Amino acid sequence: MPGVLILEALAQTGAILLLGDVPDRGSKLIYFTGIDEARFRRPVVPGDQLRLTMDVMKLRPRNCKMRGVATVDGELAAEAIIMSAMVER
Repeated sequence: MPGVLILEALAQTGAILLLGDVPDRGSKLIYFTGIDEARFRRPVVPGDQLRLTMDVMKLRPRNCKMRGVATVDGELAAEAIIMSAMVER
């Protein structure tokens, strides 16, 4: 799995995490605004089970900063800090 798709999966996982607590989520959009400290530690090949985890570092009404980690069999595959913004639809 290419690294850019792993980062995309982390960003989408973060969006789901953020929208889970919003009561009127149908009227919101999450925009990916940036990425920092992206590191790729091992290749992810067909047959691997990629496990994604996101931790919120900073949460403001419109902006969020999260740390994402992707692992395969407990071994670190990729990590990054993902920034996003929540806006009205």
